[in-house]
Amino acid sequence: MRRILSILAIASMLLLAGCASQKRSDTLTATLNAYANVLRWDDFQSAAMFLDPKIRADHPLTALDLARYKQVKVSQYDEGNGPLPAGENQVEQTVHIGLVNINTQFERSIVDHQTWRYDEASKHWWLTSGLPDITQQ
Repeated sequence: MRRILSILAIASMLLLAGCASQKRSDTLTATLNAYANVLRWDDFQSAAMFLDPKIRADHPLTALDLARYKQVKVSQYDEGNGPLPAGENQVEQTVHIGLVNINTQFERSIVDHQTWRYDEASKHWWLTSGLPDITQQ
């Protein structure tokens, strides 16, 4: 009887761990989809809300940053293979972003290497690599 209880206890713990892992994965998917949608609508100011709060406080968006972001429209957002694990609470994702300059109508592509960190306390995924660098050539 004691053996059956211990097996049931272990099975319950494994199921709970699996549920937590699935919830974290679902949260990641929802966060990445929301971030992609915000960028597709050229809303870089809202995209900044996905940044880790400490990084956002240390490096706030300047008026120059916002002016640069307003000069482009996102024409493509390709996540490629999607996020890859880079540690226990971290994933990395490489995204190809097509940008059109609204003044010249010139289109170009940039590569955005994203790093996302899961915060256990807030149960939230935060972008730690910063917003896309639209000045890269």
